[in-house]
Parts: sequence; structure tokens; C-alpha cells
Amino acid sequence: MPAIMTMLADHAARQLLDFNQKLDINLLDNVVNCLYHGEGAQQRMAQEVLTHLKEHPDAWTRVDTILEFSQNMNTKYYGLQILENVIKTRWKILPRNQCEGIKKYVVGLIIKTSSDPTCVEKEKVYIGKLNMILVQILKQEWPKHWPTFISDIVGASRTSESLCQNNMVILKLLSEEVFDFSSGQITQVKAKHLKDRQFYFFFFFFYSMCNEFSQIFQLCQFVMENSQNAPLVHATLETLLRFLNWIPLGYIFETKLISTLIYKFLNVPMFRNVSLKCLTEIAGVSVSQYEEQFVTLFTLTMMQLKQMLPLNTNIRLAYSNGKDDEQNFIQNLSLFLCTFLKEHGQLIEKRLNLRETLMEALHYMLLVSEVEETEIFKICLEYWNHLAAELYRESPFSTSASPLLSGSQHFDVPPRRQLYLPVLSKVVRLLMVSRMAKPEEVLVVENDQGEVVREFMKDTDSINLYKNMRETLVYLTHLDYADTERIMTEKLHNQVNGTEWSWKNLNTLCWAIGSISGAMHEEDEKRFLVTVIKDLLGLCEQKRGKDNKAIIASNIMYIVGQYPRFLRAHWKFLKTVVNKLFEFMHETHDGVQDMACDTFIKIAQKCRRHFVQVQVGEVMPFIDEILNNINTIICDLQPQQVHTFYEAVGYMIGAQTDQSVQEHLIEKYMLLPNQVWDSIIQQATKNVDILKDPETVKQLGSILKTNVRACKAVGHPFVIQLGRIYLDMLNVYKCLSENISAAIQANGEMVTKQPLIRSMRTVKRETLKLISGWVSRSNDPQMVAENFVPPLLDAVLIDYQRNVPAAREPEVLSTMAIIVNKLGGHITAEIPQIFDAVFECTLNMINKDFEEYPEHRTNFFLLLQAVNSHCFPAFLAIPPAQFKLVLDSIIWAFKHTMRNVADTGLQILYTLLQNVAQEETAAQSFYQTYFCDILQHIFSVVTDTSHTAGLTMHASILAYMFNLVEEGKISTPLNPGNPLNNQMFIQEYVANLLKSAFPHLQDAQVKLFVTGLFSLNQDIPAFKEHLRDFLVQIKEFAGEDTSDLFLEERETALRQAQEEKHKLQMSVPGILNPHEIPEEMCD
Repeated sequence: MPAIMTMLADHAARQLLDFNQKLDINLLDNVVNCLYHGEGAQQRMAQEVLTHLKEHPDAWTRVDTILEFSQNMNTKYYGLQILENVIKTRWKILPRNQCEGIKKYVVGLIIKTSSDPTCVEKEKVYIGKLNMILVQILKQEWPKHWPTFISDIVGASRTSESLCQNNMVILKLLSEEVFDFSSGQITQVKAKHLKDRQFYFFFFFFYSMCNEFSQIFQLCQFVMENSQNAPLVHATLETLLRFLNWIPLGYIFETKLISTLIYKFLNVPMFRNVSLKCLTEIAGVSVSQYEEQFVTLFTLTMMQLKQMLPLNTNIRLAYSNGKDDEQNFIQNLSLFLCTFLKEHGQLIEKRLNLRETLMEALHYMLLVSEVEETEIFKICLEYWNHLAAELYRESPFSTSASPLLSGSQHFDVPPRRQLYLPVLSKVVRLLMVSRMAKPEEVLVVENDQGEVVREFMKDTDSINLYKNMRETLVYLTHLDYADTERIMTEKLHNQVNGTEWSWKNLNTLCWAIGSISGAMHEEDEKRFLVTVIKDLLGLCEQKRGKDNKAIIASNIMYIVGQYPRFLRAHWKFLKTVVNKLFEFMHETHDGVQDMACDTFIKIAQKCRRHFVQVQVGEVMPFIDEILNNINTIICDLQPQQVHTFYEAVGYMIGAQTDQSVQEHLIEKYMLLPNQVWDSIIQQATKNVDILKDPETVKQLGSILKTNVRACKAVGHPFVIQLGRIYLDMLNVYKCLSENISAAIQANGEMVTKQPLIRSMRTVKRETLKLISGWVSRSNDPQMVAENFVPPLLDAVLIDYQRNVPAAREPEVLSTMAIIVNKLGGHITAEIPQIFDAVFECTLNMINKDFEEYPEHRTNFFLLLQAVNSHCFPAFLAIPPAQFKLVLDSIIWAFKHTMRNVADTGLQILYTLLQNVAQEETAAQSFYQTYFCDILQHIFSVVTDTSHTAGLTMHASILAYMFNLVEEGKISTPLNPGNPLNNQMFIQEYVANLLKSAFPHLQDAQVKLFVTGLFSLNQDIPAFKEHLRDFLVQIKEFAGEDTSDLFLEERETALRQAQEEKHKLQMSVPGILNPHEIPEEMCD
């Protein structure tokens, strides 16, 4: 059967691809049917045949036959795909007469199918595809080769309503393709890249469209004023909506457009959503010369709105009972109000006669904010956040004074604040408190079934919503702390007396209380928090049932974790809170122990010094109490929770500045794990087979994980503990390595998946993590090099080299990289030994493809980077064959599809070239052997679309290399066969390289590009732009989108925006989560 199918497929392929005979439409229909309705091999073969046909350079000549004679809609779509393909990728090389022919054919087909109203409805998808193809042609042809397009389409629209409706769709698509700034396509090219031809393309389009827009606008106006055809009017409004963000403003503000939208369409159910979207688009325009028109837009819209949706409507209820169209209207209303009030709210404020209308608009905003729909709430939140931030920033120091000082009066409240006070006070604060989203730190949640469970997956949407709500509530608190406190205290009182008790109400309230940390005067914070914690502890005693207690416990822990400033200032309270956390560590309800440990570590980090000092009224530092009772505290915790606990205590010990006291604390701290460790080592000394016992190996892994976390927190002083177990640990490493190798030899590589072998590998990995973790925090490189490195190399290198690839630990490579980075010159002498053991065997694991062994891959290049940066002389000392392997591996790195590896590869190469230039004797032979090779490989990634993110580094490396040639730094001839001037040789070499890769390029283009590589190599930004211009020429010829060439700029802009936002947040007390504030700012 498969053989017959293969023959049939070959026959079909031969017949369909033979362009000397007539196209067999029935055969093509059958192949397309096989693709859509066949199965398995049949489907695959059909896919192959159709792909071959589609890729044939003459396939487009068959499209008219396919569209005219095929009865199968899927075949017609296939024909249109062929056409789209040729327009996007080969249009620029087709003869003009063929372009004109295709254009004429597509236009004729669209007119024919869209002139018949029944056909338009029946073949909606087909016509939609045809429209898209026409737009692709327009992007290539208009205005240069089709200057009459606008007048053609407007003229045709007056002949038939159904044709007019479709033409509106074409104009809308064209607007979206060319002018939609949000699409990230053509217009992503910013004005600063004016010299980029793609900007010219956009500008040319824009200029032509604006010039001829009057014709389009008149057509839209004619339809809106005269047509009784509802679908046509709707299509016209949709098209108009797409035009509003770029058309000359006179068409919006100096015509009847706004009043037509409001009076004629806004109150008609079928048109109200698209009309409101149009009004929102207009409201988003930010210009000062049309103030009166904006006022008119606002007042007229509000008048209509009050008729459609009276002010006393329960919008929350109306939304929950509404149809899709009605719900969309509420969402569009929220967008309109949010956009208008953000852009022009102050314009309305200034007019006393409009104050009432403004208050009505705010009332609508509040009603819409209460709708139980997250997306609508996010829109409203954006406005409340904007308003609160604006009111705060206008006058940050006229924040409401502490209620202790001012009673409940408002002193010196700025006029704008006074205006918004009733709205913010009555509802917005209450809304934020009662709807606060869940913070990231809260792990105990109520699921859809009403059960209290631990959350395992982070809900990023909810976390972002929380951050925005938190920020808004912090601003609102700054504006009137007393009101925020009053709302929260009342709601807490209602939890305690039971009138509002529910898990949801308690959660949102406590999340809100936690979110305003840092936004109050310290005295107020103290008074408020003491009340809150006392009430919550009382509630915990009062409520029965594990679920109730778990919810209350999670809220107590969240709140105390958010107020480190308060805890640092009130030792008694800090001690009570920590003891309460120890209590929760015995609570077995899902998530409570995790939260207790997470909160404990946060408090330990922020209040670390307080635990190692003797506090007033205490006989010893609290750290001693913790260490005396450590066994009791952690007895109910899971291993990973114990590790977190140990890290937390480590931060406290790390804060002890007296070395002898600190050493004593570390001994006491590690007593429990050391007892178990010593016992296992003793048993292993008598009988080494104990290291094959699964339980023992598991215990070793857990003890080492505890050490890793403790070392992370304590830092360099942990050397006292590391020294105690170091040699035994390396012996265990060797022994487990032998066990793993023996198991693989006996049972093959599959044995590495078995639980015992995986546990053994965990011990090896944690050993390496502990050593690398401590080395990275150590402060005595010589001591590390002399005492710790030799036994380590002895234990791990030969083991790594001998192991089968699947059993090699990638942490060996990362540990070596960390050691080289930390010790620098102290380790240069050991590099040949390290390279012998790890270099070639790892390279053979990763040079077959770009995917396998991703961790080894990343760590291997990090090691190369470390040696290149800190021990470069070691590279020059290795044999030439090995050095060539090093260079090959760097080239392999920067060709990687994994961006982090490619970036590392480019960094290594750039540093290597700079290091080589410093070594005069080695440099010339390096250039003679490798320079041209490197140049060729760099150009191969520069012109590869998957590597555009590295453009800045590509430019830096190429500029450096061309500068070396231009300044005569390369004295050896680069072409020994013809030792002429190196600069001339490189010019020819690069030109030939490019011409063979891109035969369509003109000689003049290539010459200009190569000249620029020499003349611009002192100016990296200009050199980069020169490269990019060249890439745009290549990509535009292929019909590819060039917006990805600006990926780096977009990433930089986003990063800068993020940094600016962070600076702004740092300037407002309470905006940042206390755990995001840098350590030096805490005390």
C-alpha cells in the first residue's frame, strides 16, 4: 500500500509541476482534499506535493486557472497563498508587464465577487483573502506605480453599495498595515532612523494618503449622511475608526464629524460601540488648539450618555445580565471616560460651569469600576492611578498630616485635591481596599471549589494587577492617610464582630493593609499595626477550623512581612512575630509552613542585626535562643523548608561582626547537620557500601543543600564549616562517581535515570554548588588557590573526562568558570590541566547541534569567557591544534540559536581580538591564520535574520577588525599568494563574499557598503546604522519585514522606561515593596 501511494504522489507531483502541460484542476482538487481530509502518510505526501508546487517560481502563472475553474474553496485559498507568496517575496524582480497583469487580475476579481451582495455574504473569507492580497500589492505599488489608486477606489465605490462596503474594508486594511503604530510592523521604525529607507517608504505613503484623503473623507461623509444600508454604514464607521489616529486633525475638528457621531450614531444600538470607539480615539488626541471642540465632545457625549444610561443605573447588575454587545458598550464606555479624563480632565476642571458634568463622569467611572470584570477594572484602575499620582506629585509635601497632630481636619489642601476629595474618599479608597488583588507572597488561597489550598502556579496577571492597585492605594494614602486608616479599621472591626466575615473579605482587607507599608508616618504606622496584629491574633484564637486558621495565619504572615521598618523599631513586637512564625511552622495545613519560612527569611534579611545584639530586657541575643531550640523549631518542616530556615538564620549570623563570636555561632548553627554527616562518614569509613544505600545518599544530598543555603547567607566566614567537611566531601564525591561509572558500565546509560543514581548525582551537584558558592563570596584568593583548588581539581577533573556524556555534571564547568573569575592570575598555571580534562570532551558533546546539553553548552562558554578575560596568557600556551579548537568553539557559540550563548560567544571574540592585539609576537601569526575566517563567519551571522538582536556587538567587532586593517596594525600579508596592500585585499575579499551570498546586489551597492566599513569604523553608532541600512536593502528585496532589525532599540527603550519608572517609584515612600528596596536604604 505505501509503495502504491508513493507512486501516486510522484505521478501527481510530476504532472502538477510540469508547466509545459495544462493544469489538471481535478488532480489539484484531489491533492488538496487529501491534505484536509486524508490521514497519516497520505496527508504528508499531499503536503509535500503542494509545498513543491507553491515554491515553484512559475506557480503564480497557474493562479487564474485555479481561481476560475476549481470548485473547491480550499484549492482557491491555496491559489491565493501562491499569489501572496510571489507578491511578498518576488515582486521586485518580476517584469513590469507581469506586475500590471497580476494587479489588473486581482482588482477585476475583487470587483466581480464583491459587486454581488449575496456573493459577499456567502464568500466572506475568500473575499477577505483577496482584499489582503490587494493590500500587499498596494504596499509595493502605491503611490509610485499606481498613483490613481485612491480616486479609482472612491470612484468604484459610488457604483454599488456592496462594492462600496468591500472597498471600505480594503481602505481599513491598508490603514492598519501602513499606519497602525501599535502593530510593531512598518511604522515601528522611529523618526531617529530617518535615513532608513523604510521610514521613507512610510513617509511617502503617509504623505500620499494625507494628500488624497479628502476624497476618502467625502466618501465616508456621503455614506454616513445618505446611506440606509446598515452593514455599509457600520463598515464605514469601522474604517473611519482606523483612520482617526493619523489623518490631518482638520478633518476631525473642523467638520461635522464629532456631532454626526454623537447625534446620529451613538444612541443607535447597532452603531453605538463603534461610534464610542471613534470618540475614544478622538479623545486620545493631545493638542492644545482645539480646546473648545474637546469641551463640546465631552458635553455632548455626556448628554447622550445620560439618556442612554441614566445616572441611577446599577451598572454592575446591568453588566452581569447584559448581552455581549451591551457588555462591550460598558467596556468601551470605561475606555472613553478613562482616555478623555486622562488627556483633558484638567481642561474640564478649569470651567466652573462644567464641574457638575465632571462629577457625573466620575460617578460613571465609579459605577463602571464596580463591575465584576477584571479587564474593565484594569481600565478604570489606570485612570484612578493616573489621577491619584497626579494629585500627589503636584504637591507631594501637602500630604494629610498625621491624625495625631491634626485631628480629622484637612490643613492646606490644594484646590484640585479639594475638588476630587469626595470621590476619592467615599468610594475609590473603599474600592481599592475591598477589591485588592492577591500579592505574590501569599501562598494560601481559596480555590474554585471553595477549599483552602497552597498555590503552586504564580498568576502573573494577578500579580501585575496587585502592583497597580498597590501603587494607587499608596498614592491615595499619601493624599489622605486618615481616611485610608478609617476605612481599614472599620472593615477590620467588621471582620472581628462577624458582620462582614468571609475569607475573601479578610484576604482583600489584609492584602490592602500590607500594600500601604511605608506610606504612613512612623508613629501612625505603629499605632495602626499594633491594632491590626492584635485583632488578627484575636481572630485566630476566636475562629475554629483548620481552614479558617490557615487563612488568618497567611494574612498575619503577609502583613508582618510587609512592615520591616516597624519591626526594626519595636523589638518586643519583632520577637512576638518571629515566635508566632515558629508556631506556624508546626501547622500542617497546605502552604502555611511555606509562608512561615518565606516570611521568616524576609524578616531575617531586613532585621538581621537585631537578632545578634542583646536587646533591652533580654539576657542574650535572640540568635542564641533560636540556636538553642533549633531542633524543636524545625522538627515538623519538610527538607526544602529546613533549607530556607537555615538560609534565614545564616543572614543573622552573617550580621555578627565579632569573628570569634561568629565562629562559635556557626559551629552551633551547623551542629545538627554535622552530627548526621559525621555519623555517615564514620559508617562509610568502616563500610563504603553504605554510600549505595538510597536513604543515606538522600540524607547526604539534603545536608549539602542545607550547607549551600547556609553558605549563601553567611558568606566568606562559612570557611570554618567548609574546611571541616571539605576533604570528606571530596572523597564522597569520588566514591559516588565510581559507583555511577560502575553502574553505567554494568547496565548502560539508561541507568542514569534511576532514582539512586539521580540521588548520587544530586550529591555531586550540591558539592560543586557549595564550593562555587563559597568561592564566589570568598575574599582571600591566595588561600583559596593554595588550600581549596588542588584537592578539588584532583577530585572532579579526571572524573568528568572519563564519564560518559550523560553522566558529566555541567556544574563542573560553571564551578571552574567561577574559580577562574574569582582567582584570576592565581589560577593561570592550572588552566592547561583544566582544559585537558574538560575542553575537548565537552566540545564533542555540543558541536553536533544547537540543542543537546543546554546547561553544558552555557557553562562551557562561560568558562571560555572567564579564561579569555582573566588568564589569556594560558590560551597562548596551549598547542596550536587546541587553540584552533578554542576559536572554532567561539565561532560555534556566536552562531547559536540560544541568545545567551550567542551573546557570550560575541563577547568572547571581541575580548579575544583585543587581547591578541596586546601580544605583538602572537598577533601577526593569529591574523594570518584566522582573520579572514573570522570575518566571513561574522558576516554570516550579521546577515542571518535570527541573529538581529546581536547587531551592536556585530558592529563593534567588525569596526574593530576593519580598523586594525586600515591603521596597518596587521603587518603580515593576509593573502600570501598575492601579498599586496591588506586594505585592498580585504575590500575585494568582502565584496566577493557579499556578491556570492547576494547575487541580486548591484556592484555599486556593494562598493558603497564596503567603503563605509572602512570610513565609519571609528564611530560605532554610525557603523551600526551603515550595517543596518545594508540589511534593510537585502531584506526588502526578499520582501521580508525589517522591523526586527530594530529589536535592540526596542529592548533598550523598554529597559530605560523600566529604569525611569523605578527611579520615580523610589522617590515616593511606600510605592516599592519593602523587599525591593536596596539594603543600604533600609537602616
